[in-house]
Amino acid sequence: MRAYRLLPLLLCAGLAQAQKMPAQDTVKNGKDHPLLSRFEGSKMVGYGLKEFDEVMLPAGKRGENKGGQMAFDSTLLLEGKYTRMAYNFPPERSALEVMRNYQAALEKAGLKTVFACAKETCGKGFGEFFLDKRVGDHFIQGGEASWEPFNYGRNDERYLLAKGTRPDGSLVHVGVYSVAPVQDKLGGVYVEIVEAKAMEGGKVSVNLNAADMAKGIAADGKVAVYGVFFDTDKTDVKPESKAALAEMAKLLQQDGKLKLYVVGHTDNQGALAHNLELSQKRAESVVKVLATDYKVDAKRLSAKGVASYAPAASNDAEAGREKNRRVELVKQ
Repeated sequence: MRAYRLLPLLLCAGLAQAQKMPAQDTVKNGKDHPLLSRFEGSKMVGYGLKEFDEVMLPAGKRGENKGGQMAFDSTLLLEGKYTRMAYNFPPERSALEVMRNYQAALEKAGLKTVFACAKETCGKGFGEFFLDKRVGDHFIQGGEASWEPFNYGRNDERYLLAKGTRPDGSLVHVGVYSVAPVQDKLGGVYVEIVEAKAMEGGKVSVNLNAADMAKGIAADGKVAVYGVFFDTDKTDVKPESKAALAEMAKLLQQDGKLKLYVVGHTDNQGALAHNLELSQKRAESVVKVLATDYKVDAKRLSAKGVASYAPAASNDAEAGREKNRRVELVKQ
């Protein structure tokens, strides 16, 4: 799949009926996703954002499984940045027209359809699932008028799941669920977008104290320190590193004869030559801070950068890569 830049939906929505459509969006702090615009003339009635979450997206027909339980023939279990938006659209527009516009915009942007269905082809209870798990009154804001379209139209539904790649090569999945305007109600559209991304690390840290560091060095000749933080692709030590740096300084102050290599490690993402330079400069930054802010004799420290040459875990998954991004103190 080619990299894409999503474009606004085709301009085909007409004037909303003022007496039926919300005068304005009913959600506070809601906004259209930068990758995909709303169907013209729609009003936003639901919005949610999680910077990192686990999400199940339907990817097949719904019905009873062998155990008699309602389930989808296929699903995608994804992790990443999760954005979801719900809209009401004017009653003179059909769910088919709305879905065709979303589909055209997604295809134009290079996304490929994973699964699509309409009405009976979606299976039994497809709309019930979305009403219960996605667009119930727990998510929709603006009162009954904003929620009723998803309730009344749940048996006249359409669904599309598409996926594509961003310029950086990461995956994005887009699910679009629409219900038709029925019984003089408005129409409803629900869009959820999952952008693959690594979870932000460093939100919780376990800092070894000086005694623990000393024990590790005595036993193994080295100790890994995970409380030293850097911004992505940067070399300056972040202020959140103070607790770990203070314990490193205390270790050196308690043993005046101890000399250490301060070794910077990275994961295997990116070019090796760049990571070697990055890890070297990060190690040098740690030495500089210890010497400047904690009055440690710089002659007792030697900075080394080894990039991904000495992993502590597999680089195949983010959990392992996070473990590999570390500073180690190695006895000279």
